[in-house]
Amino acid sequence: MSIQAINVRNQFRGKVKEIIRGDVVSEVDVETPWGIVTSVITTRSVDELALAPGSEVVALVKSTEVSIAKL
Repeated sequence: MSIQAINVRNQFRGKVKEIIRGDVVSEVDVETPWGIVTSVITTRSVDELALAPGSEVVALVKSTEVSIAKL
């Protein structure tokens, strides 16, 4: 999957440091050069993106929401 265009200004490239899985939602900690960014996303999304510690991702911050895109 390649990202064609994203209209979000606050993007933090990094690697997944830790995933705390829940039944419905999971916490994903992303280690960036500026520190740890934590996102709460559905566990289904974690599985569909095949996220694991060490995965290269970009954290997309918009308002009160942090989204994850796998690179």
